[in-house]
Amino acid sequence: MLLQLQSFFGLLVLLLLCWVTGSRDAIKKRVVIGGITLQFVIALLLIKLPQTQAIFLTFNRMLLALEEATRAGTSFVFGYLGGGPTPFITDYPQNNFVLAFQALPLILVISALSALLFYWRILPMIVKGFTWLLQKVLGISGPLGVGATANIFLGMVEAPLLIRPYLLKLHRGELFALMVCGMATVAGTVLVLYASILTPVIPNALGHIMTASLISAPAALTLASLYCPWSEQADVTAEFTNEYDGPMDAITVGTGRGLQLWLNIVAMLLVLVALVSLSNQILHLLPDFNGTPLSLERIFGWLFAPLAWLTGIPWNEALLCGQLLGTKVILNELVAFLNLSALGPDDLSERSRLLISYAICGFANLGSLGIMVGGLCTMVPERRSEIISMGVSSVWVGLLATLLTASVVGTMI
Repeated sequence: MLLQLQSFFGLLVLLLLCWVTGSRDAIKKRVVIGGITLQFVIALLLIKLPQTQAIFLTFNRMLLALEEATRAGTSFVFGYLGGGPTPFITDYPQNNFVLAFQALPLILVISALSALLFYWRILPMIVKGFTWLLQKVLGISGPLGVGATANIFLGMVEAPLLIRPYLLKLHRGELFALMVCGMATVAGTVLVLYASILTPVIPNALGHIMTASLISAPAALTLASLYCPWSEQADVTAEFTNEYDGPMDAITVGTGRGLQLWLNIVAMLLVLVALVSLSNQILHLLPDFNGTPLSLERIFGWLFAPLAWLTGIPWNEALLCGQLLGTKVILNELVAFLNLSALGPDDLSERSRLLISYAICGFANLGSLGIMVGGLCTMVPERRSEIISMGVSSVWVGLLATLLTASVVGTMI
């Protein structure tokens, strides 16, 4: 009960922190009240209801099926590097796992499936359903509703593409809210990948990752309206257009986009991990602190531990969770998830593991900022200066949104 009260207190502090660090203009009460209410309703439906466990088990079976199908492809293409049987005896079978050839190719399969579901109008139908809900509860405009909802399933660049004709007309606050939604959620192309990484340490990981992305959309709109309110709405209606000529075209284009994302992730992981190692080598030249060499991880822990505590994580575990939060912001959420999955069973309690997984489930990091700003500036070059000026703020509010999501969940578990 005390930890649940801590999560509720943290929820209030996060709302206040967002307002204080923002423009401190008049609050859009409907968006704030509706957004918080919607978060709690979705969390109650997906976490507390017993029937939800059956849905989570279905998601888990879907994940296993996708992993098995992907492994069939990687084994055929990459052999034992892709998860197939080794042609020799291995003394250390635990080292057989190759991230680039076994886990990350799941992105290619999901990207192709997403394009196919878009062509069959299944994904647009789901997006429109959530868009209608956000418009009714929060009173937001059609384009912002489509963009915010699409971010639950698509990437931070793909989602704005759906409303590209309306980006020029959006109010500054609405454009900022769209950017925050991109930072606070994760795309379907990587959602399944993250769940597969967390499955060994968090039961029903796919269900929780999907829940996190769903809850973070109204959280992002809530906090964006506190940080940079909009006084008017774009008076336009967004419609979907099908860009594919047929099922094979959808699969081909989707696979190509997935390949680009796969290459980008592999390259960024290689470079970022190398830079962290280099930074730690430099920090080790400094005098030890409390008998232990300084490192980026320790510094991250000190800076982000208070934010981790606000989600309802005990203080004795907040330092480690702060390191994960710092890794997510400075590097990316994939590295943070990998570090979380590598922790020992006694490092964090089951509740803390779950809450920190919600807290780091979003694209709010410096690398994603470059991708999003570049994409939006290409789509609407007339608003380049606005987009750039709001970039760092969108990372900050996107981080607060995922923390708010973790706090909401923390009040229930």
